[in-house]
Amino acid sequence: MILKTILLHAIDLAQPTTPPGVNTQGLAEFLRKFFAPLFLVVVSIVALFFLFTREITRFMQFIILAIAIGVIFYVPNIIEVTAKAIAGALGITGG
Repeated sequence: MILKTILLHAIDLAQPTTPPGVNTQGLAEFLRKFFAPLFLVVVSIVALFFLFTREITRFMQFIILAIAIGVIFYVPNIIEVTAKAIAGALGITGG
């Protein structure tokens, strides 16, 4: 009986276990919540600088660039969708 228990425990210990790894669930959402206020403050300061120096052309270029960056980083799954579309256009198949 004791030998059987020891043998079963030894077998259980000998089984390979997978390491838990890093849990990245929610990492993108955390980063968005962390950098969103910082992004908005920087965009506001630079936009006000361009307005006060009366550089309307640079102001419009900056606003278009800021909107593009905001869409890329803050619209859910757009990076994944874009990457899959580019891979599909190049003929790369993946999981």
